[in-house]
Amino acid sequence: MTKEEVLEERIGEWRSYLRRRQAIRSVDVEELEDHLRSRIEALREAGLDEDEAFLVAVKRVGSLDSVSREFALEYTERLWKQLVIPPEAGGASLSARRDAFAAVALAVAAAVALKIPELFGLRIADDDAVASFYLCNISLFVLPFLAGFFVLTRRLPRSGWYAPALAFIAAALIANLLPFKPKGQTVVLTAIHLPIALWLTAIGFVYAGGRGRSHQQRMNFVRFPGEWFIYYTLIALGGGVLIFFTVFVFEAIGLNAQQAVAEWMLPCGAAGAVLIAAWLVESKQSVIENMAPVLTLLFTPLFAVLLLVFVAAMIWTGNAIDVRREVLIGFDLLLVLVLGLLLYAISARDSQAVPGRFDGLRLLLVLCALLVDLLALWSMVARTSEFGFSPNKTAALGLNLLLLVNLGWSAVLYVRFLAKRAPFARLEHWQTAYLPAYAVWAWIVAAVFPIVFGYR
Repeated sequence: MTKEEVLEERIGEWRSYLRRRQAIRSVDVEELEDHLRSRIEALREAGLDEDEAFLVAVKRVGSLDSVSREFALEYTERLWKQLVIPPEAGGASLSARRDAFAAVALAVAAAVALKIPELFGLRIADDDAVASFYLCNISLFVLPFLAGFFVLTRRLPRSGWYAPALAFIAAALIANLLPFKPKGQTVVLTAIHLPIALWLTAIGFVYAGGRGRSHQQRMNFVRFPGEWFIYYTLIALGGGVLIFFTVFVFEAIGLNAQQAVAEWMLPCGAAGAVLIAAWLVESKQSVIENMAPVLTLLFTPLFAVLLLVFVAAMIWTGNAIDVRREVLIGFDLLLVLVLGLLLYAISARDSQAVPGRFDGLRLLLVLCALLVDLLALWSMVARTSEFGFSPNKTAALGLNLLLLVNLGWSAVLYVRFLAKRAPFARLEHWQTAYLPAYAVWAWIVAAVFPIVFGYR
């Protein structure tokens, strides 16, 4: 990598961090970046090399926290206005309006796609076979439109469409050609893992603008689900209030709107909200990026305490973990949530900051999750050796092994970072480099498990 490329990478990291300051808009970031670049150029002309010029220029521009405070004092009203008011008139406004129109149009398209099978007599309440059809295809009604949204907003060239298109075609073939048995274990596993596989491959590829191998782009994608989830939850809460009053006002005139709400309003709204939430993340990023780290700060100690108390209770009572399907799914969700907290905390942290007390708390959370994972694996192995392999137990066993490797090496890297023997960047790179492992496993469970276990 040349010195110019290193300099551009450092400026990119500075710009990315600055964009996460809630009081600073994109136009402010561009102005500050121009100011930084002019200072760097002047310093280079004075005889400094790229590294020295960058460090001195950043120092002269000022610390990001102080810059953020200055903007916050000057533009306090921005934090409210930027939630609903588009950017200033000009090219950015046109682009924002185009993205908003695309999001609404694709949200409507996703809602319509969800109802198209009913034109062919496939109503979800008819029988188990139709329910299995919807279960396996639910992600294909929504995620292609989400991918289309990112293709448009990232201005992805046509050559960049092929990889996500192939992923969606493969998912459609898996969901509709494999002879699943209704209510079988493999159909449920495919329904769970197919959206995960598509999210990590197709959506991740287009979100990164086709640069899926870039660490920075993968880290940006790691942040996206957390921010998206916050907006989707807010939309869902508002939708719940809307549904309540819809039923209420129509009952006031003697009409029962519950069936229309259940068959149209609820499913179509849930599908469309996926696109609207993604658009909100894209257009209002500077607001929500500061909320999500606060949530991780709040829930990291709470989950650490939960896992510590659970391990203590398990040791005190001597009770092993039950390995029924519901329990396996619950524990896997818990461990994935803990990993999500770790990922989001890592993505929001300044990689140049020195180790602090909250880093020790994160390490405690990782160690607790690692211990719970080991206990769950021990119960699974004991149960499997006694009763043999099943689709659910094998899928859970594989996921827990993946989590064991991820959490185990994360703990090692965190210990080395706290001991000041390794930079924080190694922990960041480990998380993004490990993401493809989950994608590969999700595809295996969705496509290979049904065949291996005879569609049981």
